[in-house]
Amino acid sequence: MANPSRPSTSYPSRPFGASATSRPSTSTSRPTTRRPQTGRPRTAASTTSGDQQILCAISESRGLSPIVGLAFVNLSTTEAVLCQISDNQTYVKTVHKLSCLQPTEILIMNTAAQPKSKLYSVIEGNLPHIAINPIDRKHWAETKGMEYIQQLAFKQDLEALKVAVEGNYYSICCFAAVLEYTEISLLFSFPFHSLRITYQPADGAMMIDLSTMHALELIQNLQNARSKDCLFGLLNQTQTAMGARVLKSNVLQPLTNATDLTKRYDALEELTTREDIFFAVRQALKAFVDVDRVLTAITLIPTRPSIQHSEQSINNVISLKQFVKSIQPIYEALETTRSELLREILEFCSLKNYTDVQGLIDETINEDITYQSQPLDLRNQRTYAVKSGVDGLLDVARQTYKEANQDACQLIKDLGETYEIALELKYDTARQYYIRIAASELEDRNLPDVFINVFKKRNMIECQTLDLMKWNQKIIDSHHEVLQLSDRSIQDLIENIRAEIGPLFKISDAIALLDVITSFAQSVSTQEYCRPELTNTLAIKSGRHPIREKIHTEKYVPNDAYATRQSRFQIITGCNMSGKSSYIRSIALMAVMAQVGCFVPAFYASFPIFHQLFARISMDDSIEANVSTFAAEMRETAFILRNIDDRSLVIVDELGRGTSTQDGLTIAIAIAEALVASGAFVWFATHFRDLATILAERSGVVNFHLAVDMSQADQMRMLYKVAGGAVQEEHYGLALAKVVNLPSDVLRIAEQVSKKLTLNMEKRKKSSKTILLARRRKLILSLRDQLVQAHEGNMEGMVLATWMKKLQDEFVNRMAAIDADAASAMDEGEDGSEAGTEVEGEAGADVDADMLVHDRSASRDGGGQSGTSGESMEWSPERRFEMAGALQSETGEDGS
Repeated sequence: MANPSRPSTSYPSRPFGASATSRPSTSTSRPTTRRPQTGRPRTAASTTSGDQQILCAISESRGLSPIVGLAFVNLSTTEAVLCQISDNQTYVKTVHKLSCLQPTEILIMNTAAQPKSKLYSVIEGNLPHIAINPIDRKHWAETKGMEYIQQLAFKQDLEALKVAVEGNYYSICCFAAVLEYTEISLLFSFPFHSLRITYQPADGAMMIDLSTMHALELIQNLQNARSKDCLFGLLNQTQTAMGARVLKSNVLQPLTNATDLTKRYDALEELTTREDIFFAVRQALKAFVDVDRVLTAITLIPTRPSIQHSEQSINNVISLKQFVKSIQPIYEALETTRSELLREILEFCSLKNYTDVQGLIDETINEDITYQSQPLDLRNQRTYAVKSGVDGLLDVARQTYKEANQDACQLIKDLGETYEIALELKYDTARQYYIRIAASELEDRNLPDVFINVFKKRNMIECQTLDLMKWNQKIIDSHHEVLQLSDRSIQDLIENIRAEIGPLFKISDAIALLDVITSFAQSVSTQEYCRPELTNTLAIKSGRHPIREKIHTEKYVPNDAYATRQSRFQIITGCNMSGKSSYIRSIALMAVMAQVGCFVPAFYASFPIFHQLFARISMDDSIEANVSTFAAEMRETAFILRNIDDRSLVIVDELGRGTSTQDGLTIAIAIAEALVASGAFVWFATHFRDLATILAERSGVVNFHLAVDMSQADQMRMLYKVAGGAVQEEHYGLALAKVVNLPSDVLRIAEQVSKKLTLNMEKRKKSSKTILLARRRKLILSLRDQLVQAHEGNMEGMVLATWMKKLQDEFVNRMAAIDADAASAMDEGEDGSEAGTEVEGEAGADVDADMLVHDRSASRDGGGQSGTSGESMEWSPERRFEMAGALQSETGEDGS
């Protein structure tokens, strides 16, 4: 596995291809090797394979823990990515990497295809839309791969790249295979030191599987595939095509490096606070073309040159001239910046990095030539691109082209005078010059026979004449002659540019990242977002769902969240439509936003760095896989349980509702126990009230619910606010049925049955010594957790002493309540146990909130004592989730 401390091979972090947006069909033969479908609609967003050509070679080692080598070469952007992954028998990391980079063709050894290896079968089952091409094993050669790296990598990256790939035998062999296939089968070759090669460590990004991408609407809205109401659509305010590709890649593969994230936060904060820099950068970015494609086209050497290639070469040089011209305004806009990332981008945009290329272009190309979008303007720009005097024959050919155009214009003028018709000369690529006549000119007469190829479009008539078609051919011939003569100078220029192309790619990377940061700044400046902190605790004050907030006309109700290792598994109960799903999704979306380097929709937020994100949300049948709702959710849950660890964030909504109540509850409890044992941060929304009761005393488990106002008879008002403890209303389903006006007889019978069932359950309840022991253990662990936070926080002096005294009193009272429950009679003890649980949950939240407020006060006062500390400790039940102020890092770092 790659050493994460190895030096980076290029700057900045670069996306490779587009997102994995198409959901693969479910394979029934290997249900445990991937995240199965749940019947969600397939995405219509553009995929990598739709607009780019990406080849991938793959190989693996033998053994129970295979090492998988991957090498991707994007022929559309001339970049290569090498990766080596220490995977397991399900190949989940390999499939995730392939899903994100989405190659158009996968190369695999022929010995792994006949018979099919497990890796081959897994890829085939998970990614059926990608072609798999077996080729001879001899192409996988480490020495050949190192030769390619030596020959094709940018000179300034070569040494760092050698260090990065050292010992990664399988990825180097794959690199050799994919380049040999490119040369032999596709007839493509790369000039020396012209290929952007990067090595990506396996642990460089958060792993998000395809089902989670869809469930959280990261790239595409679930209801409307064309809608921009998704996370990518929300954040995508980019001005360049390169920036949009970087953003999409980051949303699907959020960063896990705290240093890189801090750099992005600093840069974003500077852009949002210094409007002059922000507006100058946004204006300068508008002038950039898609330089990645331009540099790629310049880099590739065709085996069969043609007139079309000559045209495209001139277009590419003109676009490159536009790109080089656009760099200086970016440099001027960033000259006064202070953040480290913006200073690094400034350095890449300095004149020394592209002055040689600019000089080469100015020597050959006319100064006033710019890229045009209209066909006739573009043809004229190509014709006069090369300076006069460079080639005498070229100047003669251009004079012939000019005269032929003038003769065509004169022909139209003469025809108009002859037939007394107002003629307009137009141009398109297919017909060349043609004539357009207003239909009103011919109301009382027919069009003369000299006009042919007549088409009527609305109130206009389009046509040509034989003489005009002859002049078109003469113009085409003269234009081709100009192109052929210009091509000599253009190809010489391109050859010289190739030697200096490395810095241009790096400038393109820097511009793309700058575009992403300014896109974030655009979103942040129009919304109430805050800068997140990176700690070991998840704490959110007044957090909002970023997508819902955008599409809802009414004001979104914010909520708080707080999770440490002692409150990592949070059970969310509540009635239907109370907002449980939106609440848990908002937490996951804010975590993704924080790890792409953006601010989040909250008053205050801190997050641990998550390395995996899982979401089990929908209740859909998977028709194409011929599985029911329950089977689909069990297969997805099995995927989560096989891959979860203590660095994961998981949100689960309505697990076990697709089968009988008893079976669903037992399975939900068993899965919940496994999730608690994993150490991951989990938000578990459910209607199983017994689940909340049974797991209430489990260490690390806390209960919350979404509040509902049912004070008025036959009415329910959703408050959409999170409150402590499990939901108290036992029969909110009946209450909701009353609101929707079910027949009274139906409601009456339902209430009678509900009362009888409740009485029977109460009779079977017994006091349990195991529960009392678990409560004591949980109380002690909670005390330890809060003492650690106090030790690492900023409270001092009387503030700390007062808080400690309150903590002591709470601990004594809660332990006394537990002892009283143990000594009570069996029937009384049951009621006392429930009351004790409620008191415990409320008191715990009170103490957590108090500590956060005092830490924040101390931080603002420079670590001194707060004069209003006594007032801050008075917490009403409605404010039990208050987390006003910054949470101090559990690692001891100062959040200020």
